[in-house]
Amino acid sequence: MLDTVAIMTVTVLVPDEEGVAALSEIEGVRPVVYRRGEPVPTEAAEAEVLVTGEGPSEELWRELPNVKLVQLLAAGAEEWVGKVPDGVLLSTCRGAHGGSSAEWVVAVLLTIYRDLDGFADGHRRKHWERRITDTLQGKRALIIGAGDLGRHLRRRLETFDVRCTMVGATAREGVHGNDELPGLLPEHDITVLMVPLTPHTRGMVDAEFLAAMPDDAILVNVSRGPVVDTGALVAELASGRLRAALDVTDPEPLPEGHPLWDVPGLLLTPHVAGAVSGRRQRAYAVVVRELSHYLGGELPKNLVHGEY
Repeated sequence: MLDTVAIMTVTVLVPDEEGVAALSEIEGVRPVVYRRGEPVPTEAAEAEVLVTGEGPSEELWRELPNVKLVQLLAAGAEEWVGKVPDGVLLSTCRGAHGGSSAEWVVAVLLTIYRDLDGFADGHRRKHWERRITDTLQGKRALIIGAGDLGRHLRRRLETFDVRCTMVGATAREGVHGNDELPGLLPEHDITVLMVPLTPHTRGMVDAEFLAAMPDDAILVNVSRGPVVDTGALVAELASGRLRAALDVTDPEPLPEGHPLWDVPGLLLTPHVAGAVSGRRQRAYAVVVRELSHYLGGELPKNLVHGEY
């Protein structure tokens, strides 16, 4: 008589039908739609994995008593760090959104240096005015954050003949450490923030940091708003000494009457660097890879350790 091998099925909760379609291709996975605020599916009690794009809630762990892995659809995990029970793994979607975030940085830098807003205003006024603008070519960019996002950005900027310097939490080959920033900031025309929000990065861009940047330099924030001291940045922009491009702010969303709405030298977008077509497919491609590691008895590659 032939021995039979039981194939274990793992219930994975996903927020949408797109997740069901993506995860149905993994053998041994039963994807079930679970949405906050809607009736809890009966399968939730046995679910081992939660895939989500939202933050934690008080009732979450009561509804999902057997979850052992929370797999995020975003690269940032600051909402979840310290809020998962002991024994529950937390994994990010690092690798899904680096390209679109880097694309946004290139777009805003070209807009600023080539004065595309100014030419668009001339178009609206039906005013034909030819003039010389600045160029991205030959600029020196300091990329703070040497992970997936930073590597995507470096590759794109170097095609525009930008000289890039990478900075990480600790120094390693080809990457400077954060402790070297005081000496690096004055040497770069552009400083790009691509770091996670942690106790170490919160408020790292303060008045002293901004004062070290050279005149007419551009600060670009595509990480999280609280990485920058908003009051210190407003003061520098109001003086006209620096320029900035922000996709994230502190507070967020930006309330009516906030000085960032009217301060000069700022290009502002409402947290949309990763909001592009195909973003969900790219995110689920990372989720599939992470779950494949987990189901194979390995730790997810994007596992959050400590503050991450």
